[in-house]
Amino acid sequence: MSWIEDPAFTADAPFGPQTLPYGVVPGGVAVRVGDQALLLRGLALGERLEPVVATGTLDALLAAGRPTWSELRARLVEIVSATSAPRGAELVGLDGAVLPFAVADYVDFYSSRHHAENVGRIFRPDGAALLPNWTHLPVGYHGRAGTVVVSGTPIVRPHGQRRSSTGPVFGPTGRLDIEAEVGFVCGGPVASRLTPDRAVDHVFGVALVNDWSARDVQAWEYQPLGPFLGKSFATSVSAWITPLEAFAVARVSPPPLGNDVLPYLVEERSWGLDIDLQVEWNGTVVSRPPFREMSWTFAQQLAHLSVNGATVRPGDLIASGTVSGPARDERGSFLELSWGGKEPVVLDDGERTFLEDGDTVRITATAPGEGGSVVGLAEVVGTVVPADER
Repeated sequence: MSWIEDPAFTADAPFGPQTLPYGVVPGGVAVRVGDQALLLRGLALGERLEPVVATGTLDALLAAGRPTWSELRARLVEIVSATSAPRGAELVGLDGAVLPFAVADYVDFYSSRHHAENVGRIFRPDGAALLPNWTHLPVGYHGRAGTVVVSGTPIVRPHGQRRSSTGPVFGPTGRLDIEAEVGFVCGGPVASRLTPDRAVDHVFGVALVNDWSARDVQAWEYQPLGPFLGKSFATSVSAWITPLEAFAVARVSPPPLGNDVLPYLVEERSWGLDIDLQVEWNGTVVSRPPFREMSWTFAQQLAHLSVNGATVRPGDLIASGTVSGPARDERGSFLELSWGGKEPVVLDDGERTFLEDGDTVRITATAPGEGGSVVGLAEVVGTVVPADER
């Protein structure tokens, strides 16, 4: 029995003692316990640990590295599992949570074969669904860190150039979309040329990501260098970061690529993860994407990102790319669900192909934990608001 009296703080609930994600609320750095937050200031954590959670962000903790992360998690498990509250313990609400770390760099990958093939068929109906490099390297693009926002931030409909029958036009996107993704928050000492097995020590935790996309802008601009304005206006991330240690029993092998990979991408033991996502559109569940279907792991992504000498730094955010499975109701974007706008998606409040002003998207996820428990990833939610006047 824990001193924390919260029905949502049990092993069969997503945010029980097996999860303990970190975030920042008005009172400072906190760990989520059920539907409450335990402030870390004032707790007797020890002289090595107290300074890294005293700054009001997770930045110092991210920089501290794996030994400190493991030590802090073990101490917090002791605290929340005790039968009486420790001196200085303070529970507060979850309201007011902010983006808990300074995003140093943001890289978005493209690691779902099902998504890549679907998009290829939609965007290149007369070409190959999957380009020849895809099974040999984790394809990605360097996104914009300055527009990564915390869950709950309104999403302003963006402007950009779009194709028309008379030439390019400029204005608000008419095909605003989501991408349901899993993100990995990096930390530890600055490093480069990581192997997949060393890369694990540079990942602090896991969060849900929605990489909002303007598909009509993207379709016009993305060749030959990839997305730009169609992606750079907003990327939403969960307010709570679930530690990588919580996923110890969720590891799986990804689907085979169909060819060998080069030695620098070989994992001794794979870091595929058995995470189940759920996408709600205005309260209607429209998709349940399975992360275990992703072909490339975060460890391979970091190995590829850094093999040329590029650094991995505390606060770097790497995202998996859209999570999609083989079934129609496992597609992680509305581009796929509506098949390029040709097949409307039925919601409780009507039909849609792409997002309308006022629409809300909520993404949640869970993974298996130790002893049959459930590990939660905090929601990422956003509501579309009308375009700014230009």
